[in-house]
Amino acid sequence: MVVAEQIPSAVNKAVTVINQGGVVAFPTETFYGLAVDPFNEKALDHLFRLKNRSPAKPVLTLVADENQLNRLAADIPSFYPALMRQFWPGPLTLLFPALASLPWLLTADTGRVGARISSHPVAQTLVRGCGRPITATSANLAGCPAATSAAEVLYQLPQVDFIIEFDKFVQGTASTIIGSKDGDPEIIRPGVFLTAEILKAL
Repeated sequence: MVVAEQIPSAVNKAVTVINQGGVVAFPTETFYGLAVDPFNEKALDHLFRLKNRSPAKPVLTLVADENQLNRLAADIPSFYPALMRQFWPGPLTLLFPALASLPWLLTADTGRVGARISSHPVAQTLVRGCGRPITATSANLAGCPAATSAAEVLYQLPQVDFIIEFDKFVQGTASTIIGSKDGDPEIIRPGVFLTAEILKAL
């Protein structure tokens, strides 16, 4: 288990692994996630093979701040800033119109890319350390429960390149996913935040 004082050192190692095209398991406030460079097609392919994940399913991302959205999103729907002010950092994923230059494995050719700012201190430190968005798909084999501890990650994904073992604050509930349809909010996946909370924020 990494203690708080060891987080910077563990994150430095994780950043090196990500920069080299590897896969890092790390804690978020929802589940453990798997981080690769979302702009590296070989790293994305490695991630999908590791999870045995269908390429028809897109991968969600984390950003360090709203400025990093410029590397992912072609546009920000008009009602998103209100949600970002209310729920970021936190377990609310927003689906943005994706830049055409993004790898197809990241978006699964949906034309949209999911992003959020995590409230977990390790996840925040990792994204800042990378200096760019990272993937944050759940750490599990396709069809299996998402891991809420480093031990669960290792059991399902023993080939993962590096694990930041810090089980605190991992709540085990998925992020809420919101999209935009004809300019109106669309609940893609219920999660931590209830529909009523979303509508109230708007």
